Amino acid sequence: MDGKNNSLIREEGTEIGSIKISDEVVAVIAGLAASEIPGVAGMSGTLAGIAEKLGMKSMSKGVKVEVGERETAIDLFIVVEYGVRIPDVASEVQHAVKKAVESMTGLTVVEVNVHVQGVQSPTEAREEEIRVK
Repeated sequence: MDGKNNSLIREEGTEIGSIKISDEVVAVIAGLAASEIPGVAGMSGTLAGIAEKLGMKSMSKGVKVEVGERETAIDLFIVVEYGVRIPDVASEVQHAVKKAVESMTGLTVVEVNVHVQGVQSPTEAREEEIRVK
């Protein structure tokens, strides 16, 4: 094995072994951090349903990460709630994702690009709630 596994983004040696963090872990951290921001209705162009809120769907959905040995760049594809100020929500997402990924992985986040894929109307949100009760 040449140590160039694409799913491995960070490997660190310690006195008693090594620590490995996969790119999927970084994507999940970023997805969770983004979903906690008020005004974010969902990820990857889908509406936030109860399954996503309960973690039944992959929390890395709508997240793309590019990583090096010490740095990472993250792209998030989100749907926002109707009525929010999109630049404010996107900025909050950027800061939350950067903070979460850096504090949990030790990687330096060089970019957090937010791609707003849609707007969820209040009617769609109510229909989703009624359908899943």
